[in-house]
Amino acid sequence: MQTILEVTGLRVSRGSTEILRGIDWRVSRGQHWVILGPNGCGKTSLLKSLIGYLAPSAGDIALLGHRFGDTDWRELRLHIGITTSALQAAIPPAETALETVISGRYAQLDLWVKPTPADLAAAKRLLRLVGASAIAGREWAYLSQGERQRILIARSLIARPRLLILDEPCAGLDPVAREEFLRLIDALAARRGGPSLVLVTHHVEEITPRFSHVLILRAGRALASGPRRRVLTSANLSAAFGARVKLARAGKSLRLRF
Repeated sequence: MQTILEVTGLRVSRGSTEILRGIDWRVSRGQHWVILGPNGCGKTSLLKSLIGYLAPSAGDIALLGHRFGDTDWRELRLHIGITTSALQAAIPPAETALETVISGRYAQLDLWVKPTPADLAAAKRLLRLVGASAIAGREWAYLSQGERQRILIARSLIARPRLLILDEPCAGLDPVAREEFLRLIDALAARRGGPSLVLVTHHVEEITPRFSHVLILRAGRALASGPRRRVLTSANLSAAFGARVKLARAGKSLRLRF
């Protein structure tokens, strides 16, 4: 299988503080991963390292066969889509949903170029894909949290990334909006030829059936990594969260019992 992303011996230190220690991780084409762990376990720092915003102290990161430090990461970053609430504050309140989607093609926040007919067609197609055609002309300031997350996914997809990172995408969603959004994520994972997905969360309830692999972090280290059936266990989750928990399954849904 083609390797999309490979992390080897990754260590990130700042001063005397070790943020990440000895992370080994590989994402292959067709795999969909969950990064799971408690607050402060290193999830955000790992993401920042992957997209070039936090330089490693040791180890290697390779994307599509290109190593960090040997290649212009600004170019490689175009092959990674990321949906994160951190982007929301940087989007102009008066920008329409359609313009926000198009801005992803140019890696811009606050679109200033004139969209081409191809840009408009691609953005409208992606708005249909994420179920947001009806709000194409609505300004960012008047979109709900769930609508904003859908628009950010469409924005990420317009650059046709090989890897799509979903950084706690359900934060702030009400239960109904969360369920609808998780169905969208599962549909994206099922698309043939689509990007590999990486879902970052600390809620097992957000792990939909299409996610095939899990990386569990604890205190900056990889506690377990690999196929979901082997890694997502009560014992591993108890060790990660520092409490005795039991992973329960109800149909296709997961939850933790304490």
